[in-house]
Amino acid sequence: MAAPSIPTTMKALVKQQEAESYTYTTVPVEQPGHGEVLIKVDCVAICGSDIALYKWDNVAKVIATVPFIPGHECAGTVVKCGPGVDIPLGTKVGVENHFFCGDCFQCRYEDGAICINMGQYGHGKKTTQGGCSEFSVVPEKYLYKLTRDLDAEQIAMLEPLGVAHNAVEKLEVKGKEVLVIGCGPVGLMAQASAKALGAKKVIAVDIEDKKLDLASQLGVDVVVNSKKQDLKEFVMNLTDGVGMDCVCECSGASPMVNSSFSLLRKGGYIGLVGLPKQPLHVENVLQDIVFKALTLKTVHGRLIFHTWEHTESLVADGKIDVKAIISHRFPMSEFEEAFKVLMSGQACKIVLDPSQ
Repeated sequence: MAAPSIPTTMKALVKQQEAESYTYTTVPVEQPGHGEVLIKVDCVAICGSDIALYKWDNVAKVIATVPFIPGHECAGTVVKCGPGVDIPLGTKVGVENHFFCGDCFQCRYEDGAICINMGQYGHGKKTTQGGCSEFSVVPEKYLYKLTRDLDAEQIAMLEPLGVAHNAVEKLEVKGKEVLVIGCGPVGLMAQASAKALGAKKVIAVDIEDKKLDLASQLGVDVVVNSKKQDLKEFVMNLTDGVGMDCVCECSGASPMVNSSFSLLRKGGYIGLVGLPKQPLHVENVLQDIVFKALTLKTVHGRLIFHTWEHTESLVADGKIDVKAIISHRFPMSEFEEAFKVLMSGQACKIVLDPSQ
């Protein structure tokens, strides 16, 4: 493939100071150095954590460093390789946004997903680069090269799908009944992952009927509005008083996290995926945790690159339809409206087109 013409400047969203919103501006297109690749960003999705970065709240001050270009759920095409990199131009890639160091204990003996010295693409941690830009420089070792024919939106969605898949895979759901709390994007993808990984029954829980309707459309077996129905009573009736095989908590609402242990059977599995903003408090620690001999799993991103390989196959084979949860599409120049819609609660997943 002939080398494409690459401009010297590009449009990007930039967090230039510790304040709300971003600046939509023109910045130079950086050149890839040794071990780096320049990608043309084809699509970028907005994550729930991007709201914290947009508002620049207390969470943002912990996970990000100004200045930076946001956007960590992106799909790109390789347009230029730096020294030491030999990837065919035109290769479609996803970005593993957890920039593992490769040298710490976790990187050497476990997995880079839980690297001690982790940087964050789209957060200003070890790089100012992010997907809310027309082009982006990324170290080659953090790129996932697609092996199947997926479009840009599907590729961008592999990043959040990977979080859900990682959690569900750890719960060993095959042949089991699985309760997923929360029908936001990650919760919906956890439900889809559970079905794809062979769960016998998947129950979706939320407090909004609109979200539960979408879960039903995407193939869950049972939906429960926990605002209208006592969730523990429902679970115990469903399971003859035994409790759920697996619970995957994706809401991040502290009261739901606190009560989720009571929904589990003895010997069951529970996964915490949502991000609680308040301390956790379990009322009956002995009965709901200690005496249950349960297995608790948490995740931070994806297993690198095991999760990417599995989710790519599931999407390519039609077992998970990630595009079904995309509710809105905006030109990147209309980012203010995109965030307004997202923060209003009207959207499920929003994607931006950096070329517009």
